[in-house]
Amino acid sequence: MFEVRRYAKAREQEWNSFVERSKNGTFLFDRRYMDYHEDRFADHSFMFYRDNRLYAMLPANVCGDTLFSHQGLTYGGLITSHEARTVHVMEMFRLLNDSLRSEGIRRVVYKATPTIYHRMPSEEDLYAIHRECDYRILERDVSSTIFPKAAIKWKKDRRHGLRKAHDMGMTVERSTDFGVFWDILTANLMENHGTKPVHSLDEMLLLHSRFPDRIRLYVSRRGDETLGGCVVYVMPDMVHTQYISATREGKRNGAIDIIIDHLLNREFPNVGCIDFGKSTEGNSMTLNEDLIYQKEGFGGRAICYDTYEWTL
Repeated sequence: MFEVRRYAKAREQEWNSFVERSKNGTFLFDRRYMDYHEDRFADHSFMFYRDNRLYAMLPANVCGDTLFSHQGLTYGGLITSHEARTVHVMEMFRLLNDSLRSEGIRRVVYKATPTIYHRMPSEEDLYAIHRECDYRILERDVSSTIFPKAAIKWKKDRRHGLRKAHDMGMTVERSTDFGVFWDILTANLMENHGTKPVHSLDEMLLLHSRFPDRIRLYVSRRGDETLGGCVVYVMPDMVHTQYISATREGKRNGAIDIIIDHLLNREFPNVGCIDFGKSTEGNSMTLNEDLIYQKEGFGGRAICYDTYEWTL
């Protein structure tokens, strides 16, 4: 028999401890990460208990009559314990839907956590929503991922960029100078897309202070000049590139290529995968072909980030 409770600040430590021992939770679900933008979202997260023991959690927010899981996160979905069984997850979704109906919620938008982030098989939720929720796929974003143990040879232009970087005497190092990189990143995004980074510099500095070994910055330099950089999120057996950018000179001379080579062959050669993130825009219907060309040039191949929808 399950009991569902709304998350409250008093349960923060219980929540964070469960994320650490869950089979599919990442540090993005830790409240020290999630709540950096709590002023932007009306939190509506749930905690499911079975026999008075925490069994699963759903990070979520509400906007109007819609529950989102979670608008402030790239992926979300049900976080489960190692004991989670399919029949129990089905029961939890029935309970969740009944609870939401009683609150006047009429629609659910559900972001499943891609399998590359799972520490062990964790797709009970996908079967449960298939059986219990009459869902449809709302968005299907495509990401590019490398499995280092089955790496694909780089495209010729990426190899050429790497040689140019070495010929220039470029080096790669781990850095804490997020300000210099943020100037490069912001200038690039404004020039090419008319946008700013999802995180402000102050927000990234705050998150880095809370997760100094999980949020890392690597930069390519020639002498004292920073030509490119990459912010990575480090998970137990995978790495996600959150931001990648370079100066105009860096782009011409392989500043990104040498960083990716460093990550793959020196920093993280033994992880299960390195994920470059999504290359889709406009509710997943527009493919940024230049962006995905670069990622596929490093040997990245498609992993989908799916978002589901159902009405109550």
